[in-house]
Amino acid sequence: MFDSVLVVCAGNICRSPTAEYLLKEKLAGKNISVSSAGLTALEGKPADSIAKQLAQAHGINMDSHQGRQLNSQLVAQNSVILVMEQRHLDDLHSRYPEARGKTFLLGKWLGDKEIPDPYRKSIEAFDHVYTLIDSACSAWQKYL
Repeated sequence: MFDSVLVVCAGNICRSPTAEYLLKEKLAGKNISVSSAGLTALEGKPADSIAKQLAQAHGINMDSHQGRQLNSQLVAQNSVILVMEQRHLDDLHSRYPEARGKTFLLGKWLGDKEIPDPYRKSIEAFDHVYTLIDSACSAWQKYL
């Protein structure tokens, strides 16, 4: 079974932190650690304010999040890596070939759906992305 999940997006301030905190909630009680990182992370930055606001409206507090950059150590120490878009998968595999076989789209169980980046877009865009992430995390629950 899997003991650790790493969720990856670009900046690690919108999508991957949202997915990280949603998965932590959905996997509560299981012995699985969940964290997140970005391919081009805004190191030390908090989660986007709109992402935090939407999560809070669903009872999830992301105040403690700080963006961090993906690195080979994170790739090695996690048993599953979930990314938002096909280009993230391609980029991650090209940088870290050892991640092949354990890296998947977060939307894998939703027909390989990609999760678009809501950064600097409307609250409606963030809400749409939140709904997609929530559905994708729910779909992953039975496999983790």
